[in-house]
Amino acid sequence: MSNAIFNLAVPYNEPVMSYAPGSPEKKALLAAIHQAKAKARDLPAFINGERILEGEKVSVHPPHERNHLLGHFYRGTQEHVHQAIAAALAAKASWAATPWQERAAVFLRAADLLAGPYRARMNAATMLAQSKNAYQAEIDAVAEMCDFFRFNAYFLQEIYREQPLISPPAIWNKLEYRPLEGFVLAITPFNFTSIAANLPAAPALCGNTVVWKPAETQIYSAVVIMELFAEAGLPPGVINLIYTDGPEVGDIVFKHRDFAGLHFTGSTKVFQHLWQEIGKNISKYRSYPRVVGETGGKDFIIAHPDADAEQIAVACLRGAFEFQGQKCSAASRAYLPASLWPAIKERLLSDLDTVKVGSVEDFGNFVNAVIDERSFDKIAAYIDGEKKNPNAEIIAGGTYDKSEGYFIDPTVIVTTDPHSTTMEEEIFGPVLTVYVYEDEDWEKALELVDTTSPYALTGAVFATDRNVIDQATKALANAAGNFYVNDKPTGAVVGQQPFGGARGSGTNDKAGSALNLTRWMSPRLIKENFNAPRDYRYPFLGE
Repeated sequence: MSNAIFNLAVPYNEPVMSYAPGSPEKKALLAAIHQAKAKARDLPAFINGERILEGEKVSVHPPHERNHLLGHFYRGTQEHVHQAIAAALAAKASWAATPWQERAAVFLRAADLLAGPYRARMNAATMLAQSKNAYQAEIDAVAEMCDFFRFNAYFLQEIYREQPLISPPAIWNKLEYRPLEGFVLAITPFNFTSIAANLPAAPALCGNTVVWKPAETQIYSAVVIMELFAEAGLPPGVINLIYTDGPEVGDIVFKHRDFAGLHFTGSTKVFQHLWQEIGKNISKYRSYPRVVGETGGKDFIIAHPDADAEQIAVACLRGAFEFQGQKCSAASRAYLPASLWPAIKERLLSDLDTVKVGSVEDFGNFVNAVIDERSFDKIAAYIDGEKKNPNAEIIAGGTYDKSEGYFIDPTVIVTTDPHSTTMEEEIFGPVLTVYVYEDEDWEKALELVDTTSPYALTGAVFATDRNVIDQATKALANAAGNFYVNDKPTGAVVGQQPFGGARGSGTNDKAGSALNLTRWMSPRLIKENFNAPRDYRYPFLGE
């Protein structure tokens, strides 16, 4: 395996296009949306480079337009799992032996293809199948995915540069960065197309081969990702995309001797279950599997009385309601001082009056549909519960309609109980609950933030006094893996804010940094002696 250094330049973050009226990117995107809607397409699984159209036929519809058919995927069987594992293992030796710069070239090319000819198509797929508006799709499905591919290639180079500091005379110490022994399982979510791509791509970049199971509501754009990988030159069998039900996948994968790692983004409950299954089978594996997961969040905003009310209101709206609150980083609970609350409330409600809800095809809509009926019903149940709660007042939204699409209006709840259901449980929808604290209870509010939730993904503090900012940063040291000062708790950028949380939010292995890549490597230290001893006796044995 070659670890030669080719001196990749420090990458740049892919520019985010504006999609302003009359812009060429908007025209191209509208044409791609029209083309995608014009004809329903079959959505194959990909095993060893082959397109597989076998199994139960399942229709795919836009969440904001339930009656329109985008296409069909075919729910796989256990045989597909076995085939995908076999393909991954068969491709492993050749891919692991491929020089790292050749592996990197695949993903660097994928980034350039995505930024160019695939841009409108990938955005259109994400908008239609996951109900993201044009801007949210652009920053996710194009800009962040490009960033993952480019920055990960650079990080890999920098990891390979890390060698033992000292090699004494006649000794050469060196580190070899091997992929894991076996195959990696990637389980990916619906809400970020870039995450869906990165979870299989990051281990593959490091020389691993992968079985990839996406969320069913993300399959439409997952197919575009696989087509992008193929055009970029990814060899067959390196990443294998299957649609078999999760329990069937786990029943096979987690009992397989060559299972080497899990790269997961999804719910905390599911992740904990998978970890338990891995633990039950630990004696069966060749080596201890790497388990990397980013899971739930109950993300917060807390404001000090000296903060700027206007900034807080904007952060609450953007942080809570972009992509319908379906970000693991979305602001879901806010702790706001009584002296600022009237001004914050006035600005927040005034802005919400201008927010439009509807189809992604109307670029004037800020909020679109939630992902599916199950999610819609769950969020609606939380809202209905708060309507009956004597300690809660819904001051905005609280309404929903699924007759044409799964639309839920941005909802703001004010509670007098900081331990109410919507202050503690992850909702994953456009619902923000506000607790107004008395100004003199600032330190108590900090304690509430730290102790209320089992999660620790993202959070934000708004304050002016530097001592107050320092106080909050220290008090909330373990409350968020990504902590924001005077900014909304969403929007981490690869290469700028490596992303991940601890506690119930995951293993905090920081996607978008070298920290994540090292989890998919198994270093080997090689010591070579150029002049080995010819006598066992040490000097101390002399008389």
